[in-house]
Amino acid sequence: MNLKQLEAFVRVADAHSFSGAARELYLSQPTVSAHVAALERELGCTLVNRSTKEATLTQQGHELYMYAEQMLAVERRIEEHFGLERCRKTLRIAASTVPAQYLLPRALAVFRERYPRERIKIIETDSAGAVEHVLEHRAEIGFTGTVLDSRHCIYQPVYRDELAVVTPATEHYRSLAAQDIASWLPHEPIIMREEGSGTRRETELLLERMGIDPASLSVVATIENEETIKRSVASGVGVTVMSLLAVATEAAAGTLRVHPLGAEGGYRDINLVLDPGYLRTATAEAFIEIVRGIYGGSAHR
Repeated sequence: MNLKQLEAFVRVADAHSFSGAARELYLSQPTVSAHVAALERELGCTLVNRSTKEATLTQQGHELYMYAEQMLAVERRIEEHFGLERCRKTLRIAASTVPAQYLLPRALAVFRERYPRERIKIIETDSAGAVEHVLEHRAEIGFTGTVLDSRHCIYQPVYRDELAVVTPATEHYRSLAAQDIASWLPHEPIIMREEGSGTRRETELLLERMGIDPASLSVVATIENEETIKRSVASGVGVTVMSLLAVATEAAAGTLRVHPLGAEGGYRDINLVLDPGYLRTATAEAFIEIVRGIYGGSAHR
């Protein structure tokens, strides 16, 4: 086997297709297929399940993926050490919705200014998906709004976020502003984020601290997309709990009303997620340094 074959295999796994891997590698699809087939012949097993919809890894494929990514990471470190810029690879970052949409763009701008020849791919998913990408080495680093797996990952806070109840900007909700949120929230229609979302997990923990059983709420919709949630709230579908980062523009414009959660607050950390046993590239370390420099972790507490 050789590194070209392993790289083709890894790209097929990441893209879930041979054609997608071919586009990323600037190779023909038959060439990518031949590389993977050669690996399968040499190892004596099937690595990729092929179907008309997508390519998925077999159990043996998942096992090889872990080793292959490590070998490619070593190759990248060698290239970077000796200044082989023509061999630059794409830095893959998996991030849940809030950091992907509201924190990373600023870091990307600084990174682009300092390292204009580097390439970055942001994989927007939920917190559970971001952790999965890091653990399976489909992303070098991740960002989540909650802590899900403390056994295998390192979570490093990079931003202190605040959650608040968000409602339509109507007279009804203005009249509730002076009342304890716990007294009226259980009687309102609720819009929740999807399962696996860091915001949802932190919302449920927050409600329990407020003495509200999440299971007792009248959940009228479960929505994945932040923009859809905001428009649904503005249209009167229900109320929600949301990061202040996500709703800052609408709150300033008066189209949505924010109800802070008082002195105890709905605070949670946005975390950098790392696999401690994974050899990260210098590019990944540079991006991490920029994020820490901008947000400073404890500086936002």
